[in-house]
Amino acid sequence: MDVNQPKQEHLLALKVMRLTKPTLFTNIPVTCEERDLPGNLFNQLMKDDPSTVKGAETLMLGEMLTLPQNFGNIFLGETFSSYISVHNDSNQVVKDILVKADLQTSSQRLNLSASSAAVAELKPDCCIDDVIHHEVKEIGTHILVCAVSYTTQTGEKMYFRKFFKFQVLKPLDVKTKFYNAETDEVFLEAQIQNITTSPMFMEKVSLEPSMMYNVAELNTVDTAGKSESTFGARTYLQPMDTRQYLYCLKPKQEFAEKAGVIKGVTVIGKLDIVWKTNLGERGRLQTSQLQRMAPGYGDVRLSLETIPDTVNLEEPFDITCKITNCSSERTMDLVLEMCNTNSIHWCGVSGRQLGKLHPSSSLHLALTLLSSVQGLQSVSGLRLTDTFLKRTYEYDDIAQVCVVSSEVKQS
Repeated sequence: MDVNQPKQEHLLALKVMRLTKPTLFTNIPVTCEERDLPGNLFNQLMKDDPSTVKGAETLMLGEMLTLPQNFGNIFLGETFSSYISVHNDSNQVVKDILVKADLQTSSQRLNLSASSAAVAELKPDCCIDDVIHHEVKEIGTHILVCAVSYTTQTGEKMYFRKFFKFQVLKPLDVKTKFYNAETDEVFLEAQIQNITTSPMFMEKVSLEPSMMYNVAELNTVDTAGKSESTFGARTYLQPMDTRQYLYCLKPKQEFAEKAGVIKGVTVIGKLDIVWKTNLGERGRLQTSQLQRMAPGYGDVRLSLETIPDTVNLEEPFDITCKITNCSSERTMDLVLEMCNTNSIHWCGVSGRQLGKLHPSSSLHLALTLLSSVQGLQSVSGLRLTDTFLKRTYEYDDIAQVCVVSSEVKQS
């Protein structure tokens, strides 16, 4: 990790150490049955071992903490902390000491030094200490550049640098899927996978919506009046495990009635993920703005506002449709035609004028129909014609309804 310049005799020594949380000491239990040759020797040795848990000596996990033995892994979203010490190894007083720490990434160079002022003098066997912190926001190769400049008693200006190279790894694999509902709602499924080698405690996974949407999390259930996570009380994510989070986004009231605006919105928001590892080391990851494929409704959109789940065979039932002019600049003059299918029969006058529909405006339409076939039937056969452009829009498979015999429904 340490790549240094050619060695040169300097009065000062630079030492850099990464600061991380310790780990729990582990040992390998060695035991045997009493009738074996060693008898109770191994069991007694484990009981006398100060690193074992009293009463549970056969567990590998001990009560002691172990200081880091190597540089370890650094993951995106974690905070990189390092201790920098400059020690005067000579018997001379050194003046004008300036310690500078920069972090070089693939795209930028950051100054991490707490102070840019030089220290007036440093006596023999004294040191200058500094602790730097940086939240890692890029993956790939990082180089910590530590530079020291000082002046000797003879007035000679000295300078040296040390380079510490390390890799920043990706801790999570995040995949998203969007589902566009007919009611302008957008459902987001986020799949989060732990691709590290240690378990994670998922402290928070939230969606920060864009300005046009309100968000509702669908990751809890109500049990006895209390809201509980669908993942249980302890939201641990084991290595290589994947968890799905679901969110529902609804347009804000001021935008919901502007069909043309909502239709073109592709930016949904961004995920904010917070986790903890080992002894509480915290990491945070924010995705870039999530974008969906805008649904193609065309110039005219027809959606169902109300429809019954179950209806009686050969008995009329009502539905309510919402017709929206998705154009932002063109007024439409619409005519409604209702075409019967093998199972669905419309009640009313076909070919009636609906009047003019201005850009980005909507109208609600109540219709009556009946079904002559039992089972799950698809509502189809509506046609809208724009008399200005002589263009016809066909709407089939708008929704499905369960048709049962009247005797079955009454019983």
